[in-house]
Amino acid sequence: MWKYIIRRSLQAIPLLIIISIITFLLMTLAPGSPLDMYRSSEGADAVDTTAIEAKLGLDQPLYVQYFKWMQLLVLEGNLGYSFEDGRPVTEKILERVPATMLLMGVSIVISFILAIPIGVYSAVKKYSLFDNFFTTFTYVGVAVPSFYLALMAILVFSLKLDLFPPSDMMSVYDRFDFLDRLKHLVLPASVLAVGLIANKSRYMRSSMLEVIKQDYVRTARAKGVSENKVIYKHALRNALLPIITILGFQLPALFGGSLFVENIFAWPGMGRLAVNAIFIRDYQVIMGTTMFAGVLVVMGNLLADILYAVVDPRIQYGKN
Repeated sequence: MWKYIIRRSLQAIPLLIIISIITFLLMTLAPGSPLDMYRSSEGADAVDTTAIEAKLGLDQPLYVQYFKWMQLLVLEGNLGYSFEDGRPVTEKILERVPATMLLMGVSIVISFILAIPIGVYSAVKKYSLFDNFFTTFTYVGVAVPSFYLALMAILVFSLKLDLFPPSDMMSVYDRFDFLDRLKHLVLPASVLAVGLIANKSRYMRSSMLEVIKQDYVRTARAKGVSENKVIYKHALRNALLPIITILGFQLPALFGGSLFVENIFAWPGMGRLAVNAIFIRDYQVIMGTTMFAGVLVVMGNLLADILYAVVDPRIQYGKN
């Protein structure tokens, strides 16, 4: 298994390099420049911005800028320094990671708690009112954008019903209040979880319908095993395999969804940092957050493979 993990990790390096090159080209060729935020500041003139451009290295050819950034990353593990405030990009990202991980982690837990029983019950009660309702929900949940759900959640649960705070991570930052943090977490985590629940429950239903047709399930029923034991002991374990697989693929999609949700709810995470960097053309921060997302994709795929082997003992990696 370890040999497989190391081999997959090494194979991901060329992919991450390609991602960095494409991101850098798209970023630098897009309209706008980091100098715009200096030009808009009071008292800035052409001489000042020219000096700033030279200091930031923006007057050099694109390939030189890219290789300097890559040299810092490879030799020093440094993602560069923010054009906005001069702080190390790694430091700015690490400050925001806990908030994003909290939001994503809670969303994933909510989705598993709800999606698996919904999918199993929909398969067992195929074409029932319950099944038809949640089949419709899966289509709506997948189709409706997360930013629209976020705006509707704020409108209904914050402005109309006044149940949950509409923004930020907590009310008071100089002390920790669990209930206050939980109240702020409910809406953004629920919005992110809707799409996950829709996807997982749909896959769970399809997988369960396939599994309960297998011979070993019919044999268990023929032996007089109770229906609950057949479903939850014999069928569920094998039906979980596709869910485990899509978990790894959903991590990067969840990170993409958090870009919108964090900004709408003013959640101080990676998504808000990335969007702010895009607005002010902070190239170093954009590259840093993009590479973080790229590593997340690689880790998600690797995690899916490992969990697949854990759930299904017949699968063994690195022994061929």
